[in-house]
Amino acid sequence: MKSTTKLILTIAVIIAIFAFLYWAQGNLDAYKVRILNLCAINIILTLSLNLTNGFTGLFSLGTAGFMAVGAYVSALLTMPPEVKTMNFFMAPINPALANLNASFFVALILAGLISALVGFLIGAPVLKLKGDYLAIATLGFGEIISVVFTNTQTITNGALGLKGIPQYTNLYWSWGVAIGVILGLITLLNSSYGRAFKAIREDETAAQAMGVNLFYHKVLSFSISAFIAGVGGALLGNLISTIDPTMFRFFLTYQILLMVVLGGMGSITGSVISAFIMTVIMELLRVVESPMNFGFINIPGIPGMRMVVFSVILIVVVLFMRQGIMGEKEITWDLLLRKGAGRHESLGS
Repeated sequence: MKSTTKLILTIAVIIAIFAFLYWAQGNLDAYKVRILNLCAINIILTLSLNLTNGFTGLFSLGTAGFMAVGAYVSALLTMPPEVKTMNFFMAPINPALANLNASFFVALILAGLISALVGFLIGAPVLKLKGDYLAIATLGFGEIISVVFTNTQTITNGALGLKGIPQYTNLYWSWGVAIGVILGLITLLNSSYGRAFKAIREDETAAQAMGVNLFYHKVLSFSISAFIAGVGGALLGNLISTIDPTMFRFFLTYQILLMVVLGGMGSITGSVISAFIMTVIMELLRVVESPMNFGFINIPGIPGMRMVVFSVILIVVVLFMRQGIMGEKEITWDLLLRKGAGRHESLGS
């Protein structure tokens, strides 16, 4: 298929998505709109983790830490000075941050860039490790970020967190960024950098023998992933309007990792599908944490029951769908039109 045709079809789909978002913004209730926003944010975060774990073969568990950095940067940049003063009543805010203010777009970019910088500083020494050792090191980084943010009272307001964050995140911002991340990763992974990432995933020794700079490409993948996670964290913070260090613990990374595994390690399409499915399931499963009456038996609400169900889902996926929903496959225009053409030919015959 010609690249021009693919471009036209892609633009048509994007227009259709935004037309639906316009309809949803005016016709759906606030709860359903929030779910759609969370779907888009989870797509962003799943793609972020899949870039390192699925496409580059780096077992990283630091996504929650990068999200925390992005969320706090965006919050501090978008909160009005008077709101900051109300938040920092235990200890005064650092004077350099008191009157700092920026538009939401600038806040998103800076949240991503600062997260990428942190990712570079962490990745440079840590990416010399492999496998489980790398996972433990990046997991430790996430915990360190939580502890640091809890104890930097004049910058992050410590354990009290930040409240009254402007709710700038809407369907257009969340899905616009999600679409941008999808298109950006497609372009990246089809470039020489993407081929280098996949070569490292398959065999580091062979990739190095073919001239791939392992350190450079690993750090690049890690930093880009941190950038995307930072933007996702910023969108989340400006959606829920309140953040604190306990939000960004391993539990959050675990949820995102589950979406990556369910969709398929190394599949953009799989990440999009699984993030959407799991976000909806998360909301539907809230019922298992509430008291249930079946007439002949009453089951009290059990806090945390959702995570038990998530764990069962992960076990089932690992046992029966080891490659996830998509494996490493992608849904492309060539594939869709080829199947459509084949169907028409069979009908014609």
